[in-house]
Formats: sequence, structure tokens, C-alpha cells
Amino acid sequence: MSSVSVRYIVDDVDAAIDFYCGRLGFTEVMHPAPAFAMLTRDDLRLLLSAPDPAGGGGRSLADGSTPQPGGWNRFTLQVDDVEAEMTRLGAAGVTIRSDLIEGIGGRQILVADPSGNLVELFSPTRDEARL
Repeated sequence: MSSVSVRYIVDDVDAAIDFYCGRLGFTEVMHPAPAFAMLTRDDLRLLLSAPDPAGGGGRSLADGSTPQPGGWNRFTLQVDDVEAEMTRLGAAGVTIRSDLIEGIGGRQILVADPSGNLVELFSPTRDEARL
């Protein structure tokens, strides 16, 4: 069972499924409607919602504002070799949003899904930073 759920607003649910399953190793759990899908990877459940006036996570708020993809919020996936992932994903046409970042606990890059949502790929260099 997943221990964490994250919802991302996406422009195109099918394109997001292709990205997350085809490039980042997620598994599709369900895709019951064009505006929604549920994916998993390890203990993370990723909910994908497109803006949709009919309801669900993509529904407009009472003030009329609509959900939009993008921003700086992100989740982190631990990888063995962030440089190898950067090369692999770049060759596959994935948008790499950052240079390789050397942090206190490891090395990281930011990649963008087809709607511009960020995902951080992180390789720990300290045991304390490992999942």
C-alpha cells in the first residue's frame, strides 16, 4: 500500500502517463476517465488530474480559479546515478530544468513532465540522506 499520495494537475493525462510510466518507472493503477489516472512507484501514489469542471481534483474552486500545472513544488525520486539519469532522460527528449546541483546530502537535477510539473531526481552522497 502506498504511504504517500501526491496530486499533480496536468494538461494531458495520457501524455503524463506516458512520461511517468515510460520514463520514470511508475505503474498505472487505473485510468477510469480522460481527466484522471492513478500511478504508483514504490511507496508513492501519484494522482494525475486535468482541469475538469465536472468534478474531482481538477474542479474549479468556489472563487472561479482553475487548477494549473507547474510551479516549484515537486516530489523527489532517489536514483543510483543522477548523471546517468540526466543523460538517459535528456536523450529521450525529457526537459531537464536544471544543471547538476551539488547539495549537502547529494546530487540532484530537476526534470519537467509534459505539463511543466517538476520532479527532482536525487542521488545521495551521505548515508543519512538515503531513503
